[in-house]
Amino acid sequence: MEPAAGQSPPRPERRTGVRPRDAAGVVVLRDGRHGAEVLLGRRSRQARFMPSVYVFPGGRLDPLDARASGFAEPLARPSGAVDGATRRRFAALARCALREVWEETGLLLGLAAGPAGGPVSDPVAACWRPFVEAGLTPAFGRLGLAARAITPAVSPIRFHTRFFLLVGLEPTPSGRGDGELDDVGFVPTAEVLGLPMSSVTALVLAECMARRRDPERPSRLFAWRDGEIPIYR
Repeated sequence: MEPAAGQSPPRPERRTGVRPRDAAGVVVLRDGRHGAEVLLGRRSRQARFMPSVYVFPGGRLDPLDARASGFAEPLARPSGAVDGATRRRFAALARCALREVWEETGLLLGLAAGPAGGPVSDPVAACWRPFVEAGLTPAFGRLGLAARAITPAVSPIRFHTRFFLLVGLEPTPSGRGDGELDDVGFVPTAEVLGLPMSSVTALVLAECMARRRDPERPSRLFAWRDGEIPIYR
């Protein structure tokens, strides 16, 4: 489109050249008294990335996530808009997602271990010990990849985040979070849009609600181009 008379053409976006870092998070949905609820927390005002907004718990991939948890990890194969890096690092990203939920919120996403449901190998990494102590096995088998999101190229801090969906599992409290998030709790999805949050958080939540209704729905990619967010199926 040509600019109107007297107007300057739009300036192209200035890319930072920063490569996105791998990250993962979990969108935890449950049925509440007044409909579906989602687990959210508010980032600190001092956070360098997305301060003072509500987000799903999660964080960047850590080298320790490449190590097996010591538990069975029955992950469902992802489908839809899934790139090669996500496929290669899928187990590590799932570990990252569950680990970050516990670190940020103090909540364990796990199932009762039962007689044969404990660790399958030893030693178990330190970040998985809370599951052992609580008699739980991490809920790898309940995770499904719902969406990916890549921070715009103009941002000085960028992430390639994989959002896993987990439906109907009540988290188990296990201590306090690390302080990265406050006001952690379940919020009715009907009230979420009244909270300060990024547009991509709202888009991912809408995608997860659609996947909740249709578990076979393939994952989506949200990425910025020319100031907009296209959806790659």
